[in-house]
Amino acid sequence: MASRRLINPSRRASDSGSLPLVGSLHQKSRSSPLLSIGLVVVAAFFLIGYSLRGSGGFASEKEAISIGQGVSCSLDVIQAMPILKKAYGDSMRKVLHVGPDSCAVVSKLLKEDSEAWGVEPYDLEDTDSSCKSLVRKGFVRVADIKFPLPYQPKSFSLVIVSDSLDYLSSKYLNKTLPDLARVSADGLVIFAGYPGKQRAKVSELAKFGRPAKLRSSSWWIRYFVQTGLQENEMAIKKFEEASVKNSYKPSCQIFHVTS
Repeated sequence: MASRRLINPSRRASDSGSLPLVGSLHQKSRSSPLLSIGLVVVAAFFLIGYSLRGSGGFASEKEAISIGQGVSCSLDVIQAMPILKKAYGDSMRKVLHVGPDSCAVVSKLLKEDSEAWGVEPYDLEDTDSSCKSLVRKGFVRVADIKFPLPYQPKSFSLVIVSDSLDYLSSKYLNKTLPDLARVSADGLVIFAGYPGKQRAKVSELAKFGRPAKLRSSSWWIRYFVQTGLQENEMAIKKFEEASVKNSYKPSCQIFHVTS
């Protein structure tokens, strides 16, 4: 409206004569041009905030996972959903996700018509109402994965693990990985960080208790052999083919292991 007034000064003068209050406001706007600029800036911020608003809150799932955490393998899991479905087919019908941001992963799986549960290995802090609802309904639980999970053998068709194994020492990894294989009927999908990539930032020690121990691909393959776990060659092939077709490039290492 300010631009129209500047273009039509005669109309502004006539309006000022009939409405003194409006005239005084126009006088103030001429003496304070920064006011108009400030209003435009505020309006722009509101528009930007509105455009970023997602269905579950101000930040989208992608933003909620990635902010403040460096590279997130849990974000990779969400982006890989279509690829995992093509690689595993019916095995995606009943999925357990283990790792940070389990609420976001489980929520995504439920929207994809999969039965899904999650185990969050660390205390949930500052969670949104959607995550609290999943915990309250029993879809997501907080549990220390260094100890056996409270599930019967082969309770799930597929177990997906992200980030959490990077924070386990070899002592606990030797117990946790076989237990994850125990509760899975069709195998494990492991999302692990690449050596040399920063995992978490300021809150790492406070939340995880120790810095991440990032292992190389060759280390993981040797570990699978030593612990009697085998890589799922068929799933690997299907996953790689679907990844190429969909131009999916993960930020983390992905391993497919039979249970």
